[in-house]
Amino acid sequence: MKTRAELITYCLTYPDVYEDYPFRDHQWAVIRHRKNKKVFAWIYERDGIVCINLKCDPEWVEFWRKAFSGVLPGYHLNKKYWNTVLLDGSVPKKDICRMIGESFDLTT
Repeated sequence: MKTRAELITYCLTYPDVYEDYPFRDHQWAVIRHRKNKKVFAWIYERDGIVCINLKCDPEWVEFWRKAFSGVLPGYHLNKKYWNTVLLDGSVPKKDICRMIGESFDLTT
């Protein structure tokens, strides 16, 4: 995945979710569960790089951060539970998809 549109499209393949723009800055998209309205993906651009914030089991937070230079503590979120993934080519698509799935499951 390389673009914001690709991230949004992929996230919308999960069941009972929707895209939302809750901020004045419409460059920030969030993907929410329909039933509980919880966000499982925050998608935005920062310093020219597309980013996605994803919830993570605290036991795995450090694993992902150490495994890839493009996984950082969650931007503007609780760093114990959230990671920011940079779409800078340093994180393989399969791992991004896995983290998205885990975030979806954790917020259901």
